[in-house]
Amino acid sequence: MPATPFDSAIYRDLLGDPEIARLFTDSAELRAMMLVEGTLALVQGRLGLIPETAGSFLHRAAMEIQIDPAALAEETGRSAVPVPALVETMRKVLQAPDHARYLHWGVTSQDISETGQMLRLRQALAILEGRLVALTKALGRMAADHAEMPMAARTYGQIATPTSFGAVVAGWGAPLLRHLERLEGLRGRLLCVSLSGAAGTLSAMGPEGPKVRAALAAELGLSDPGASWHAGRDRIGELAGWLALVLGSLGKLGEDALTMTQSGIGELRLSLGGGSSTMPQKVNPVLPSVLVALARYGLGLAATLQGGALHRQQRDGAAWITEWLSLPGLLLATGRATSAALELTETARPDPDRMAALLDDGSGLIHAEALSFALAARMPRPEAQAAVKALVAEIAGSSRHLVAEARARWPDLVFPEAAQLGQAPAEARAFARAAAAL
Repeated sequence: MPATPFDSAIYRDLLGDPEIARLFTDSAELRAMMLVEGTLALVQGRLGLIPETAGSFLHRAAMEIQIDPAALAEETGRSAVPVPALVETMRKVLQAPDHARYLHWGVTSQDISETGQMLRLRQALAILEGRLVALTKALGRMAADHAEMPMAARTYGQIATPTSFGAVVAGWGAPLLRHLERLEGLRGRLLCVSLSGAAGTLSAMGPEGPKVRAALAAELGLSDPGASWHAGRDRIGELAGWLALVLGSLGKLGEDALTMTQSGIGELRLSLGGGSSTMPQKVNPVLPSVLVALARYGLGLAATLQGGALHRQQRDGAAWITEWLSLPGLLLATGRATSAALELTETARPDPDRMAALLDDGSGLIHAEALSFALAARMPRPEAQAAVKALVAEIAGSSRHLVAEARARWPDLVFPEAAQLGQAPAEARAFARAAAAL
């Protein structure tokens, strides 16, 4: 296995996400940084900071020249950042010293690297948004289709009261609606240029610095932060938090699916599953397992990434390198989780017969809470609870049915045994409507 299974030819169909991965290759990083260098020169030329002919030349050349990423390795190993090697290599390849001397004018490596990263993050977030919308809509359709399909709700792993499968699905999907809302605010705060100069003062550009930053932002379709943010890592921390929330929600879906497909429960059927090398009867819940594993992995990376908030002084190489080690894996984990969750949603089917069988196993104990409220109409609530608790203990382990015993003991008891779904169908349909409106 490679150092990361995301890059593995063996594991690519299990954990890989080619759409997100293409944004985090050496070539993609170089191309983004070269785009920033070229666009910076263009706007500096327009504003008279460098000769306009040089700015136009550098902008055009940055779109056309090709650089081998491996050529930057040695210098990057010394400098701990690829931009110095990139600038040096670009100047050599351009073979136009009169223009090339204006490349990278008045900026620092972090400006180029982070602005290039924002261009790639913009694409990554667009991909994730599209998948989350598709997943939410698919969950909405499932919730509507099964809004009134009764099943046992479980708390602490124990059967509690009835709910509906549609409401369970709505519980998976409702957080995704909120994540999509959060994404809109996140985009506005995150996707901005970095143009601060060596120590965050833009001193090398003089009074024209803020104009250059605003023009660069407009040209790249990013926002102007209005100030330096080299050491202010709240934007990246917020991104990490959002990705962690998405992974947590998808991991929750995976955990529930693992339980529902478990032998002896079997409330959910998977048309896609994995086989055993030695047990031919098994259909392993691979996609749910992937969701849980990716969530556990990604949540750890998110915590590490948010540690970048401890960014020493005006610029901190250790904190920055830690971000490099964490962010790509976190995005790849989230990307694969979104595609796996959509695949699971579109291929899994509930088993209503198994749900009905587990809803009432012949004991009727799932109706205990409802029975206590029915009895509360004729006696104080604490007495009703005590009476039902005593009856439950009395019939435990026998073949007697709770509701039948209660009716025998209190013949005039008004107790609708069926349904007891409460607001479950309404919540399922409300989520379905919200999802369809995306």
